[in-house]
Amino acid sequence: MYRVLTLNNISSVGLEKLPRDGYEISSDANDPDAILVRSAKMHDMEIGENLKAVGRAGAGVNNIPLDKMSEKGVVVFNAPGANANAVKELVISSMLLASRNICQAWDYVRGLPIDNLKVAVEEGKKNYAGSELPGKTLGIVGLGAIGVQIANAAHALGMNVIGFDPSITIKSAWKLSSGVEQAISIDELFSKSNFVSFHVPLTEGTKNILNETRIKLLPKDAVILNFARDGIVDEDALVKALDDGSVKYYVTDFPIDSRKNHERVIALPHLGASTQEAEDNCSVMVAHQIKDYLENGNILNSVNFPEAVMPRAGKERLAITNKNIPNMVGQISTAIADMGGNIVDMLNKSRDDVAYTLVDLENEISDDVINKLSEVEGILTVRKI
Repeated sequence: MYRVLTLNNISSVGLEKLPRDGYEISSDANDPDAILVRSAKMHDMEIGENLKAVGRAGAGVNNIPLDKMSEKGVVVFNAPGANANAVKELVISSMLLASRNICQAWDYVRGLPIDNLKVAVEEGKKNYAGSELPGKTLGIVGLGAIGVQIANAAHALGMNVIGFDPSITIKSAWKLSSGVEQAISIDELFSKSNFVSFHVPLTEGTKNILNETRIKLLPKDAVILNFARDGIVDEDALVKALDDGSVKYYVTDFPIDSRKNHERVIALPHLGASTQEAEDNCSVMVAHQIKDYLENGNILNSVNFPEAVMPRAGKERLAITNKNIPNMVGQISTAIADMGGNIVDMLNKSRDDVAYTLVDLENEISDDVINKLSEVEGILTVRKI
């Protein structure tokens, strides 16, 4: 019986993928095998020796101490792309809000007196005339699951789309519309874009990626859309550009202190993935990944360990996490052979400072094999599945 601790309200649609005859799911589970989390902060949590996996029902993992998890051999999963449609719809609708001045026009009408309303509406509407999306250029920084969906949707609306992502995956490239242009540099993207949308994680390389220097590259009346992470945009520099009118609007899912009331800021309360469908999709994806890891040792969509998927063969399987240092595979193979084990299939993958090995054996695995492997310097965890 696997014990699963939930730190937030996880969609029941996903939890139902973990069968009750094999999983005990609770918000107060002791010494869990796995943790399912959305936004709860885990940095100060005690990490039990029994913990094997953490599943983040979403994309970002800033609330999880990845280094600590890796040191203990705990695999951290996320759900990339599960909320992509929700974010895509919000970005497209936000471009419409900005191009048609909808929020400002709405506020204007709400403030009008009832008396002579029709006349006031007709007199004021000229102040909120906007523009249409076809023919405008959308620049997308980051062409992962979300960025690709936005690029394709914007292209279908008749927009010119330019993207920048030096580490785009083959999977994402296959899904991208052929009409999306590739930017040679991020500066080129800024200089060509009437709208700029960010879809990258917050790292040292992306912090304040839109800064004072790059803001000056933007065309007049550009609109900045931030549905990625707080910290990607240098907001002090951007507010200056909003004040002088060189940037038309800043649409953000991360309100910026008192400046949330700035007349050129459209601030939303972190609605990016706030749909029932997105929550269901995220929980289903991460539940499947946790289940496959606990029961088969397979790793898919981990943020700290390599991808490792191997069909089952033989009688029993070993799943081993270890430091990425020389001669680990040799030591693992020797330890198994010395104890009379015969390997049917084996997979070894590494990522940064950690590595992962799956071993299928044709005979049953004794506790002596587990104990001997656990004593090998550099091995973090050993599981018999």
